[in-house]
Amino acid sequence: MNPLLLALGAMFLQQTFVALGRALPAVIAPAIITDLRIDPAWIGIYFGLTAAASLVAQLGCGSFIVRHGALRMTQISLVMMAAGTALAALGTPLMLVLSAIICGCGGAVSTPASSHLLSRVASPRYLPLVFSIKQTAVPAGLLLAGAFGPLLTEWKDWRFTMLLSAAACAVFVLMLQPLRRIFDTDRVPTRTFRLSDFKTTLISVVGTRGLRTLSFACLAFNGIQATMTAYFVVYLTTIGYTPVAAGFLFSVAVAVAMPGRIVWGWLGSTYVTPRTLMAGLALGMAGSAALLGLCSAGQPTLVVGLIACVLSATALSWHGILLAETARAAPEGMRGGVTGGVLSFGQVGALVFPLTYSGLLDLTGSYAIGFIVCGIPALLVGIRLLRRQGGTPDA
Repeated sequence: MNPLLLALGAMFLQQTFVALGRALPAVIAPAIITDLRIDPAWIGIYFGLTAAASLVAQLGCGSFIVRHGALRMTQISLVMMAAGTALAALGTPLMLVLSAIICGCGGAVSTPASSHLLSRVASPRYLPLVFSIKQTAVPAGLLLAGAFGPLLTEWKDWRFTMLLSAAACAVFVLMLQPLRRIFDTDRVPTRTFRLSDFKTTLISVVGTRGLRTLSFACLAFNGIQATMTAYFVVYLTTIGYTPVAAGFLFSVAVAVAMPGRIVWGWLGSTYVTPRTLMAGLALGMAGSAALLGLCSAGQPTLVVGLIACVLSATALSWHGILLAETARAAPEGMRGGVTGGVLSFGQVGALVFPLTYSGLLDLTGSYAIGFIVCGIPALLVGIRLLRRQGGTPDA
């Protein structure tokens, strides 16, 4: 089989399982909240812990990818997702905290490892398209979570749903094993991890103009994505939707992100500069997030669905373009580490935005304010990118 197709298929499936595991707690949150009798604001805290763990893991994963290979680190990522998801099913406060941390660390390694692998086998010109196809795995995982999470929870319970997801990750780890001898040939067994790797990765990102711009964009974009993932279903239940109906609408909206990512990747590889494309996506997600927050009980489902689809086509569809630009700007042999560095800024967004939303919700009791506020950084990114049209592609 063509190495690119084989690598792309493997990385697509592994990120699907990772996205599924990370999204499930939000999608079945109403059942968890009812069973454990916790405040909805704690959803933001759970995902804040996940983001904090992801931030640390992504800053430090570069050396591990070089030493053990991208495929091996992909397997480790899935093992951690399986363990963390299974721990959440225990339902105690301590286990939920451990689940958030372990899933955060495991999920964080997934994208840098896949970027490292795919950048070796794909043509530089078509990196936006290849990365965008691979990143459709994230909405695919979210779609599976939204479609089957509430149904399985209603049929059995939320604990069963979490354990089933953990089992799927564990099985796929074994399926990936034969690919190690094909894709981990570039590993450097003598490479060791040092605490200074965190500083080296951070300096390489903030010290490069293009990577610095991409890092701030990643922070804003990932923050909106995390907010939508964490609160979309719960928000809809407050304006009259049942958990199953809200989960279905979530799945429909997320499904739009799958072809959306491929279209954006194709455009970014052919007709539109990646910066212009990212600017348009930034403005689109800021506007649709604000409109979603302004929806109310009695709003036609079609209107809510259209707004959610636009938000999904922007806030859930930027990854391939940004990751391809990051890979292009990264020094040779450091794509995995640099990608982790840029994505660590995204994790800052995923940490701060849900916590900000949670605080605003607790303070005002309004879901709308949180969506509007969390869209402001993306608006600023869009304006900044449009103002710098005359720069180099990765500036």
